[in-house]
Amino acid sequence: MKFSNYLDSKLIFTDVKGTSMEEIIKEMVAKMASKEKNVNLRKDEITASVIKREEEISTAIGNGVAIPHARIENFNDFIVAVGVVETPFKAKIGGSASKDTVELVFLIISDILKNKNILKIMSAVSKLIVKYPHIADKIKTLKNPEEILKAVQEADIEIGHKITAEDVLSPNIAPVYPESTLEEVAKRLIIEHASGLPVVDKNGKFLGEITEKELIEFGMPKYLSLMKDLNFLTVGEPFEEYLVNEKTTTIEKIYRPKNDIIILDKKAPIMEICFIMVNKGVTRLYVVENGEYLGVIKRSDIIKKVLHI
Repeated sequence: MKFSNYLDSKLIFTDVKGTSMEEIIKEMVAKMASKEKNVNLRKDEITASVIKREEEISTAIGNGVAIPHARIENFNDFIVAVGVVETPFKAKIGGSASKDTVELVFLIISDILKNKNILKIMSAVSKLIVKYPHIADKIKTLKNPEEILKAVQEADIEIGHKITAEDVLSPNIAPVYPESTLEEVAKRLIIEHASGLPVVDKNGKFLGEITEKELIEFGMPKYLSLMKDLNFLTVGEPFEEYLVNEKTTTIEKIYRPKNDIIILDKKAPIMEICFIMVNKGVTRLYVVENGEYLGVIKRSDIIKKVLHI
């Protein structure tokens, strides 16, 4: 089924007013209520549910887009509305310390048992802004609902029936390169609250990953790995080699090569992903297509996007 089939021009609003996510949600639900009887009958409950979900974890995903949503018990419907924000506003990107300027909102109201539908729509929106950024940017400027619907149809995004790797991956985790320095990588790990980052070449081909472990190992004296007892060591300058070389030394010789990493195809089913994470103790998996890095799946993505959608 096409993503565009979930949209209705009467639920595409080009004049959404508000300067915060809460104000935008209230405005969009009110507009939806004027068009949909199911929403109108439970407008206050729906508004409160969407705002509550937003307060738990921001649904801003970057690139000027947010996907607020809520599952309503006994709603027996699935509705997607689109809102172009008149006055773009700042919002925290969910699961990160970064902020983004929200210009376009996809608001989803669903029955409580339709998790998969919500996830599929969220995945489709992510594909829209990652694979067709020119179309997403165009939508933000259009003032005619029919033209917006036509633009989404132009992207021709297909929605499958099964939850796969491409539905839950995080495409906005930028990679690093063999030429990246220790300092650059350390800063990224700290700022992004990450324990590892993908490494790619200049053409985007996946090479491996660099993690906290490799940085710490680099800073340790090499002879320590040969010793069984470190009690006799005197306290000197810790990580002296690292501190001296962090600005000039690259990660080229210390990152973990792809042959040592579990790589997923974008069509890998969700149960396979969960099985690997649980039984192999893996905290993140890299999604690769034709050798090209597509994104990362972290354990937190499973919790956030599947178990607590």
